[in-house]
Amino acid sequence: MDDGEREETWNDFREVVNMAPADLEKWLESDDSRNAGQHQDGGESTGHASGRRIVAILRAKKADLTDDDYQHMRKVVGYVRRHLAQRPSGDVQDSRWRYSLMNWGHDPLGG
Repeated sequence: MDDGEREETWNDFREVVNMAPADLEKWLESDDSRNAGQHQDGGESTGHASGRRIVAILRAKKADLTDDDYQHMRKVVGYVRRHLAQRPSGDVQDSRWRYSLMNWGHDPLGG
């Protein structure tokens, strides 16, 4: 990944991740967070694990981010953009759709 791709990925990531690290950490501790998303073998959901990784990325110095971090950031951007396109009708305040997005660092109602 060259510097231009890293910069584009960084900017896209910062655009879709609208939750502060402390807010995301607090959210990840909630039952609603743990119950959202797809769970494999009864363990942690993919989104919940991603949320923990997003907190680490947000707290890291940009210069310390690895190619693997940038790959995860691209995954986050893709997930959030795809999920936003599937917004359900009606009030999403307490929806699994919103909770899943929040696990990925994006609160569609602000954040």
